[in-house]
Amino acid sequence: MKDIEFNLNSKEIHPNSEIKGTISVNYPGRYDGVVINTTIMDSNEHIIYKSYNGKKISQNVSRLFINKDVMADNKAEFTAIISFEPTKIHEIKFRASIIEQHKEIESQIIFAQYSA
Repeated sequence: MKDIEFNLNSKEIHPNSEIKGTISVNYPGRYDGVVINTTIMDSNEHIIYKSYNGKKISQNVSRLFINKDVMADNKAEFTAIISFEPTKIHEIKFRASIIEQHKEIESQIIFAQYSA
């Protein structure tokens, strides 16, 4: 089993549709939390994270850190949205990483497609 397991509900993403993801950490050592970074290729636009583990995020954030203290059973769920209207298909790179003392321990990358 990998140290981090990262999944999205769909790899076909459309404007204003809710993106749901889950992260499971199986890392045997100590860690501070997980961070999710997203890049929309060929674009200056950003993803906006809306919630994690049922808790709403009050400000718009494009990079999400989830502290280990709020990860029951070392699991996290999040929701996000992308709202710009694409004029072409964009590849989206999601990277979930385990963080320990400001260092990345392990990560997993998922690619998705964003289109109208």
